[in-house]
Amino acid sequence: MPTVDDILEQVGEFGWFQKQIFLTLCLLSAAFAPLYVGIVFLAFTPDHRCLSPGVAELSRRCGWSLAEELNYTVPGPGAAGEASPRQCRRYEVDWNQSALGCVDPLAGLADNRSDLSLGPCRHGWVYDTPGSSIVTEFNLVCENSWKVDLFQSCVNLGFFLGSLGVGYIADRFGRKLCLLATSLASAILGVLTAVAPDYPSLVLFRLLQGLVSKGSWTSGYILITEFMGLGHRRTVAILYQTAFTVGLVLLSGVAYAVQHWRWLQLAVSLPTFLFLLYYWCVPESPRWLLSQKRNTQVLKIMDRIARKNGKPPVADVKMLSLEEDVAEKLSPSFADLFRTPHLRRHTFILMYLWFTSSVLYQGLIMHVGATGGNLYLDFLYSALVEFPAAFIILVTIDRLGLIRPLALSNLVAAAACFTMIFIPHGELSWLSITVACVGRMGITIVFQMVCLVNVELYPTFVRNLGVMVCSSLCDLGGIITPFLVFRLMEVWQGLPLVLFAILGLVAGGVTLLLPETKGVTLPETIEDAENLGRRIAKPKENTIYLQVRTAEHAGT
Repeated sequence: MPTVDDILEQVGEFGWFQKQIFLTLCLLSAAFAPLYVGIVFLAFTPDHRCLSPGVAELSRRCGWSLAEELNYTVPGPGAAGEASPRQCRRYEVDWNQSALGCVDPLAGLADNRSDLSLGPCRHGWVYDTPGSSIVTEFNLVCENSWKVDLFQSCVNLGFFLGSLGVGYIADRFGRKLCLLATSLASAILGVLTAVAPDYPSLVLFRLLQGLVSKGSWTSGYILITEFMGLGHRRTVAILYQTAFTVGLVLLSGVAYAVQHWRWLQLAVSLPTFLFLLYYWCVPESPRWLLSQKRNTQVLKIMDRIARKNGKPPVADVKMLSLEEDVAEKLSPSFADLFRTPHLRRHTFILMYLWFTSSVLYQGLIMHVGATGGNLYLDFLYSALVEFPAAFIILVTIDRLGLIRPLALSNLVAAAACFTMIFIPHGELSWLSITVACVGRMGITIVFQMVCLVNVELYPTFVRNLGVMVCSSLCDLGGIITPFLVFRLMEVWQGLPLVLFAILGLVAGGVTLLLPETKGVTLPETIEDAENLGRRIAKPKENTIYLQVRTAEHAGT
């Protein structure tokens, strides 16, 4: 009885039709980048100081330069070098009094400036930036700086909650309907975010956008893999995630050109309405239609694929099957992921790897954005290294397998984070960025490879459940990462890097506890999964790497 893969061999596994669909849907992956890491530009925190009434007038009267104004009127850094006194406290001085002179105006009020009382920034802040961000508009600094962390965490919370229902919607109502509905909702919520009048509504729209946006990315991911022939799924899945990198590169250019956050948010949201054109451009998945016993539509789509690819039309699909076996008809349960010793160990390790991948990937982006010299160039350089990461994956996994490259990539990311701790900022900032790029490349390889490992370690009937449960730790990692990065940096700028290095080092070690699946068939039963690594390797048959119902990297 022929399967969809057998029919695709007849009409073309990766012909003109599939290439057109692939390039079209890759736009979804690129458009996901601003939502995933857009916080770097939407919520950048420029140098700032308390607004003190009268200082501007005194500075103009005395003809001070900006450096002189800061020296005379702004408190210096604290004893330990923290920036909080300079940025979050002000001298309790009436700068409008006429007794103040132009040369060291505070000299007549106290013998030592440290004797002057300091108070909070009651009148707001002055920001040294030509553009704007949610930080400058809503004053998310000092005691309100945690609200920046909450802004990004709400997106990841939305990813987590949304992923629980996206797979069901795509399976119940179709991949195409899920893609169109979530794309429309995400575009509308992106525009609403750009016009949000206050911080609470901003966070609400961001949370709701996170709920639906992962659905559009995932639906595109599923559609691409289900239209491809068996021998091309792994490659197109990796390239689909590489399109996310293209989105990162484009984001840095758009953010440089549009440095006001509301206009930037509109610039990345309005084009996504064009995804509604997929209604006419992208057909429904023939695999899903077959599962719904809509063979007539399957035949029409297969004929369309054959015409596009220059192949003869399909004669009949009445005997087409889904190639279901007994194992696939078993009812999966959460307990199956922990039922046996090896599956239990694999599940815990994979959960940790997903969590670590998210924390290190987003953490490195945020840390570079917060400590780098040129925000736009640093972001661009670190994004460009993701292209060689995809190339390394493509050329190594067939030769070396998955486990050793995955472990080595974790160790490279950990070593890069550890090295960055000892590189001083200033003249050696270029070295810090270079090392950060190496770490970014390592964790990008991890992010893309952990999905393949996850799929190959579970038996067929719990494979999708296993990927969904383990990858949910990726979203949980994203929820806490902003708090880890920005709050730990208030203690010491290198402290987040210490944590990243430890997480990556442990990840590299535990990865070696997983069995290598190179040259081994996908497990069909729990017994097969339990015996992975013990038996003689056999050539892979009908290997389906990407039966995934959750979004990974967008990298994640």
